[in-house]
Amino acid sequence: MIAIFYLVLQLLKLYSYVVIANVIISWLIAFNVLNTQNRFVYAVLDFTYRLTEPFLRIIRRFLPNLGALDISPIILLLLIWFIEMCMKLYIAPMIF
Repeated sequence: MIAIFYLVLQLLKLYSYVVIANVIISWLIAFNVLNTQNRFVYAVLDFTYRLTEPFLRIIRRFLPNLGALDISPIILLLLIWFIEMCMKLYIAPMIF
């Protein structure tokens, strides 16, 4: 049970890194630092997009339209942080 608890915590942390990578890569593409014609850049962007977009789409459905400003990754990262804290505060005492 302890191993599953730590596995879920590590998966949440890894997913937060993927969200941050997706945001940084999309910024670099928007400012023409990276080119999507490069196969490696496109593969990394596609990988992070496919992992993050289902959850970001759900969050965007509830947010008002802010134009070019997209705060859904911030909300997703806060949600991941909240889940991690709830697991550490409420589930960890039951396991240990």
